Amino acid sequence: MISSDEAGGLPWNPQRQRSANERLLWERLRVGGAASRAQLARDTGLSKPTVSSALAALEQAGLVREAGTHAPERGRVAVLYAPDPTAGYALGVDIGRSWLRVALADLDGTVVARSDVRNQARTANSMADLAVTAARRLVADSALDPRKVTRAVVGTPGVYDPEARRVRHARQLPGWSRPGLFDRIGDGLGVPVAVRNDANLAALGEYTYGVGAGSRLFVYLMIGTGLGMGILSEGRPFTGAHGGAGEIGFLPWAGRHQPEPEGGPEGGPESGPESMEDAVAAGAVVRAARAHGMTGPLTAKDVFDAARTGDPAATRAVEIEAERLAHAIATVSAVLDPDLIVLGGGVGHSADLLLPTVRRTLRSLGPLRPKVVPGGLGEDAVLLGAVATALDAARDLAFERR
Repeated sequence: MISSDEAGGLPWNPQRQRSANERLLWERLRVGGAASRAQLARDTGLSKPTVSSALAALEQAGLVREAGTHAPERGRVAVLYAPDPTAGYALGVDIGRSWLRVALADLDGTVVARSDVRNQARTANSMADLAVTAARRLVADSALDPRKVTRAVVGTPGVYDPEARRVRHARQLPGWSRPGLFDRIGDGLGVPVAVRNDANLAALGEYTYGVGAGSRLFVYLMIGTGLGMGILSEGRPFTGAHGGAGEIGFLPWAGRHQPEPEGGPEGGPESGPESMEDAVAAGAVVRAARAHGMTGPLTAKDVFDAARTGDPAATRAVEIEAERLAHAIATVSAVLDPDLIVLGGGVGHSADLLLPTVRRTLRSLGPLRPKVVPGGLGEDAVLLGAVATALDAARDLAFERR
């Protein structure tokens, strides 16, 4: 039993004691699952009368509800208690160049509603307004009490500067660095909004819901229109001194300023990639395919689809992408020594085509060979990472509001 708040230096009093006991029981039920009063007393060390009193308060506040009964071989039937997941909701928003995704989750982390909207906004303001409209429509269509939606987390390319209240380095979203955009979103939603880098959220999403669970030092490589990286150490995001850790797209590419040997799209000389993003992101796949003979309107997905049919130019472009990606992974491995690297983003969705060459190239680059696997969440990684982040604050607020 907690008898004082030493960390906060606050004096003990009965009200604080009751609050601490209620929080202890609520967390035990949330993490450990439904339990009887007797089981909770054994697990927490609280007396049975204290457990009964605290459960009654939590039930009255809507945080706990009866979840069935348990009939032991001997003794009376026991009532089981569990957290009420409908006591609050969290909102996750993923703002990307092509799509805007929104999800609403209850306090158990279950996604109860989601919406995917094509991002056709032409200005930063209209993009912010689209996020608000999509989120508000999702809440309205879910028929939930909007007052129970208490926190929102927005995932975006770039690095959020909380002092300037703007995003830096979001090159894929023109105008997105203008101050005030996220205040505009928060005002429109009517709830506090936290802003996080999309790759960091994707890493957290894979760690919480996907293939990264239990990893000690986990790296998520987001390869799409840009190149980003999320880093989790013991499940906690590592963002660096100014939020820029993982922005590997800015790294200079070896041999930059050198012409590509087979020329550019028109057959003439083309300067080689300047940065790692230039060398590895989706545009590089298209350029390599054109350099090897593919014509017409092309996207990276088109190239990967053609490679699956055996098209020689597409196959060679995918091979080049995998070789360059292996160099990026070798660089990351030498600095961070992760035990797991997950490939995600639009290009990462074709990891099955990339991984054989990636692994073969890694063996030739040095002794550090982390496990490299495809992501398990696909396009939902950022969105679920935003939900997981928002849930922490939503749970705290649900308890404080009781």
